[in-house]
Amino acid sequence: MSAATPDPRTEVPGRIMASEMAEQPAVLRRILEEGAPGIRRVAQDIAARKPRFVLLTARGTSDNAALYAKYLLEIRLGLPCGLTSMSTTTAYGARPDLTDVLVVTVSQSGGSPDLVASTRAAREAGAITLAVTNNPGSPLAGVSEYHVDIMAGPEKALPATKTYTASLRALYLFVEGLRGGDGAPAKVLPDLAEQLLARQDELRALAARYRFAERMVITSRGYGYPTAKEAALKLMETSYIPALSYSGADLLHGPLAMVDNVSPVIAVVTDGRGGEALQPVLDRLRGRGADLFVIGPRSQVEQASAGFVLPTEGVAEEVQPVLEIIPLQLLAHEITIARGQDPDAPRALAKVTETH
Repeated sequence: MSAATPDPRTEVPGRIMASEMAEQPAVLRRILEEGAPGIRRVAQDIAARKPRFVLLTARGTSDNAALYAKYLLEIRLGLPCGLTSMSTTTAYGARPDLTDVLVVTVSQSGGSPDLVASTRAAREAGAITLAVTNNPGSPLAGVSEYHVDIMAGPEKALPATKTYTASLRALYLFVEGLRGGDGAPAKVLPDLAEQLLARQDELRALAARYRFAERMVITSRGYGYPTAKEAALKLMETSYIPALSYSGADLLHGPLAMVDNVSPVIAVVTDGRGGEALQPVLDRLRGRGADLFVIGPRSQVEQASAGFVLPTEGVAEEVQPVLEIIPLQLLAHEITIARGQDPDAPRALAKVTETH
């Protein structure tokens, strides 16, 4: 084949994203088998320094992974956490006292200038700094005191998929290491992820249902809320459908008024306390005649307009987000293709976004 002749294998829309989604079980195994000992050592070192609270720094998909870490740290360790606003440092020059504060910066590439600058400033202000990236040689890793490699391998599709689930897995193991746990509840994830990926035809059928949606609302509570935010981001950046994500509690405080029987509502129902807290929201949505699509336990899916049953029986609530996002990645991929677009190359996006 000459250099001027296109390779037909590269002309299939979404081929790269599909390939990287399919890698997720192997990536999850790699972190457990190869990365866990190093993550545990980092966690033990940091735990010995007794940080007084945690600040989490990230953008985009990594911001949703950081939000997941916030739930873990506050629920599992009782450690107060906050999500930082980098502009306070990079644009306004604020220099708060961060002595004995753990600053965790999550970034797939580790290359965004504002992440690097804010982490450097945090370290200069006395913080314990940890970078969680897919690139150990990145500028962010270089300015941080500690580094955790999510070991996802190169990611070429613009929508992040395997780096998101790898970040969740690595952050879970890190938090477990801080509390002296062994991370055993996460061992089931690779096999269950394989089962979910094998059900792509189910998502393709659901994508046909939502192909012409003009907007979507995605909601959850507890550990599922970061999943809702990440799903909305995936839908917007691939299919260009305006997708609004809300905590179920926030949805009841006003945005519920925009829900009708036309615009689909996707509810991520975690099997556990988060799902229980979401129940009143689901009842209100059904009462309004919403087109309700549930990702969650069979008992919840059977009460919805449509849904996808997750294999969460016996799976710890805190690791379910790794499973919840996979069918939503597949759904975004299939909706985008059904709309005649290429999820590998969303318009106006770059793989490394250099914000300042």
